[in-house]
Amino acid sequence: MFPLHDENPTLRTPIAVISIIGLNIAAWALMQGFGSGAALAQSLCDWGLIPGELLHTAQAGTVVPLGEGLACRLEPTSNSISLISHMFLHGGWFHLVGNMWFLWVFGDNVEDAMGPGRFWAYYLLCGLAAAGAQILSNPSSAIPMVGASGAIGGVMGGYARLYPQARIQTLIFLGFYVTTVSIPAIGMLGYWFFIQLASGVPALR
Repeated sequence: MFPLHDENPTLRTPIAVISIIGLNIAAWALMQGFGSGAALAQSLCDWGLIPGELLHTAQAGTVVPLGEGLACRLEPTSNSISLISHMFLHGGWFHLVGNMWFLWVFGDNVEDAMGPGRFWAYYLLCGLAAAGAQILSNPSSAIPMVGASGAIGGVMGGYARLYPQARIQTLIFLGFYVTTVSIPAIGMLGYWFFIQLASGVPALR
């Protein structure tokens, strides 16, 4: 399923949402080299959230392979900025585009209700809460964590809470058959968390 748009009009331009999307794109271009191997790996090592490095629960000097000829070496010092910076980095084009599209579809109405300043604060708090949950699940992990999924999950939860009756026009692929249906916001929220869970389970093995 892929959300096309919601049926919930907005009253003002979503300044905060646009600025967050702009920062994510800028980070992808300037810090991650549009996903080029060396630049992407360097950004994950320098600005990704690594629980074991942050909490000193993984041994300094540990080498974490990221691909052919690419690896992170854990530093002896903590990088607390990574608690924020990891939210603006991504692991690939699909990761970036998917996250930003979900933010665009659902974020404008939440910002409409909160205002730009409160939305920014809410977005960052959701991202920090998700990061905290990830750290608690594996505090000694040496694998860099990046992405806006935690913050956007919080935005979608806020949307479902504020507009439980809103409906989302959704593109559905059933093999070679493609159609659109209107589903409740709570259904899209459940689908979002399902795909996040499905993509995260392999990392727990």
